[in-house]
Amino acid sequence: MRRKRRSQAHEETINHERWLISYSDFVTLLFAFFVVLFASTYRDNQAIRKLSKAIHNGFQTMGAFSQDGPPTTSEFDRSPDRLQTDETGLRKPATGSVADMQTLRKQLEVALGKELKNHEVVLQVTPEGFTISLKELGFFDSGQATLLPGAAAKLKKIAKVLSRPGLEIRVEGNSDNQPIHNNQFRSNWELSAARAMNVLLLLVDDAGFDPRNISASGYGEYRPVADNATSDGRKMNRRVDLVVVQARDTSGITDSISSTTKPAH
Repeated sequence: MRRKRRSQAHEETINHERWLISYSDFVTLLFAFFVVLFASTYRDNQAIRKLSKAIHNGFQTMGAFSQDGPPTTSEFDRSPDRLQTDETGLRKPATGSVADMQTLRKQLEVALGKELKNHEVVLQVTPEGFTISLKELGFFDSGQATLLPGAAAKLKKIAKVLSRPGLEIRVEGNSDNQPIHNNQFRSNWELSAARAMNVLLLLVDDAGFDPRNISASGYGEYRPVADNATSDGRKMNRRVDLVVVQARDTSGITDSISSTTKPAH
């Protein structure tokens, strides 16, 4: 009887441990499953990186714009198509395709060949959109907001290229960080705003640009593109930028207002 009980106890112990075999098989399969998931995710990331690199190289091969110093942003290294509109639809970059951007670039290079060569104008693509940077050298006297003789003709050439449906221009005045105190302006902020406003008025009044698609602002010394510690850097910061973005679509807003104000019958 004792031998029988011992053998039964031994068999029961063995039966209790057999679940470990199934458990180990389950753990192995679970590990293999997560390895497959990881490999799939890693492969997708590699494909995305390759695609991003190909797009980046494609924009670089389009040719660089003229610049009057060390570039702060590689031109065409970011496609404006990648800049997404926000939920209100008030923020969309200019031009829809690479072909349109290339055409715009070529037209401006032809129209502003002399100005580009003299470093009076710089063309570049920034996170804000397609930017035409007007340097102080060819458009303003130091500390003044009045346009120089000949500046109007240059702006009219720019307006002729940009006067097309679907484009909106933001005129942004900028300055270096050197203090200014004269009879006209108490700060660089006032100077930059006055310069931007004078450029806007010329584009609208003399060049016939649609006033519904243009705005002006002054940023003073607070949006530098170069180091203000050097004279070359300060020269680059004294500028008026024409930022080209896609005109916002207000038709939906207009329709909404019309429907809410329509009198009941």
